[in-house]
Amino acid sequence: MKITIHTDGAARGNPGPGGYGVVLQAGNHRKELSAGYRLTTNNRMELLAVIVGLEALKKENREVTIYTDSRYVADAVEKGWVFTWERNQFKKKKNPDLWQRFLEVYRQHRVRFVWVKGHADHVENIRCDQLAVEASNRKELLADTVYESGLAADQGNLF
Repeated sequence: MKITIHTDGAARGNPGPGGYGVVLQAGNHRKELSAGYRLTTNNRMELLAVIVGLEALKKENREVTIYTDSRYVADAVEKGWVFTWERNQFKKKKNPDLWQRFLEVYRQHRVRFVWVKGHADHVENIRCDQLAVEASNRKELLADTVYESGLAADQGNLF
């Protein structure tokens, strides 16, 4: 069964409070996921949305199409940049913690990305944006501990 995942991330202030929204669809099944963080960036939330969507899949080796309005995420994968970053141990790259987590779950499936223009009448992208913004406005927000510790900027200098 083919699986479709729609994702979006948001941050107010960038960095600032942020959140992600995910809509998973498979046949007649639909699931929405979201979470908010007290201090993060838009790119981290865009990438985390994709990760959470893939991690929600219960079985491996699924055919997955991910719709995102994030060029950062879609281009990094579809143009192969992330694999070069991995070979170079993510030196001088932002968000190595999330990219490593992404690659682990990405390799469990057959994934392709489709970039969609944000806020442009794509119904599920609009829904994901609503979920992300609502999550970022919650009273109780999670800690993006890697970002808050400063390790998201350049983990390569630590070793």
